[in-house]
Amino acid sequence: MSPTDPHADIRAAVARLCEDFPGEYWRDLDRRRAYPSEFVTTLAQAGWLSVLIPERYGGAGLGIGAACAVLEEIQRSGCNGGACHAQMYTMATLLRHGSDAQKEEYLPKIASGELRLQAFAVTEPSSGTDTTRIRTSARRVGGAYRVNGQKVFISRTEHSDLMLLLARTTPREEAAKPTDGMSVLLVDLRNAVENGLTIKPLATMMNHASTELYFDDLEVPAENLIGEEGKGFGYILDSMNAERILIAAECIGDARWFIGKASAYATEREVFGRPIGQNQGVQFPIARVHVQTEAAALMVAKAAALFDGGAKCGAEANMAKLLASEASTAAGEVCIQTHGGYGFAEEYDIERKFRETRLYQVAPISTNLILSYVATHVLGMPKSF
Repeated sequence: MSPTDPHADIRAAVARLCEDFPGEYWRDLDRRRAYPSEFVTTLAQAGWLSVLIPERYGGAGLGIGAACAVLEEIQRSGCNGGACHAQMYTMATLLRHGSDAQKEEYLPKIASGELRLQAFAVTEPSSGTDTTRIRTSARRVGGAYRVNGQKVFISRTEHSDLMLLLARTTPREEAAKPTDGMSVLLVDLRNAVENGLTIKPLATMMNHASTELYFDDLEVPAENLIGEEGKGFGYILDSMNAERILIAAECIGDARWFIGKASAYATEREVFGRPIGQNQGVQFPIARVHVQTEAAALMVAKAAALFDGGAKCGAEANMAKLLASEASTAAGEVCIQTHGGYGFAEEYDIERKFRETRLYQVAPISTNLILSYVATHVLGMPKSF
């Protein structure tokens, strides 16, 4: 934490809150594959999940830099912000493109914790990251949209009241360009389940409350359309950039947690009559990931500043996510190596945190696709696909 950090007070307050949720709390949830409802409720009641919501709707009205500080500190404290981070990055679509009526209806309840907006349904089994080829459709029938299709790897659906859904309202082959013809709908999950929506839990290597979704003539009121029909791809890019920046901040928090653990253990652990951290073979890898993490943190800060300033930040958001996720994975590997066998012991929390942070080199966008984006959109090289 820098002495000039504008979010130092936020970090300190979040760290104090996280003290009430130590490693044993997360280990118990992990074993039971349970959702941290108590943790999420506590964060919401303290106002940390509504930092991006304007004050007029009951939020703090702060920028994404403040939200980054919240999530980074959660991870740095050994907790897991993956249980609730979607409530922050989905705000970009709702705040920038939602109607006044939608904001008045939902934002105060989200800010107070009465409603949870934790689900963001884009990915499908057949299209993967090629979002323009999604098949889930939403056909206008009278005063509602009738939704059919399937989504996969959609987290927290079982623990959310609302969900942002991307669906095709015009078939790809009939649209002027591939990114046209997709729309964003705000789905009230309280009414949707068993009324056209089936949720199937999907077990993964980390406790991430992931699910598959099946839509069978689910009716969504037309007034729940976000913005204009057919322009949804552009709307979700705001949320995707926010998602990448916020998850990058989480990775910085993870990396700093790993580095702190590794440094402390290397200093305290004695083998052959001396601290293992006295050996350069142990020191240097820890020092290297520290350097890597601090460099990544600067890119996260740059991306957040551009986002808050309303500037284009696609390249910076992607680069921040790549650098931070690589730093946290590298720091996790160094932390395990430093601890030896204890790095695999549940009670040290290292293996759990490593499983959690490893996800972010694959999702929400893989490292290779980020490199492809930079190569073509930043460096001007020809597309490979």
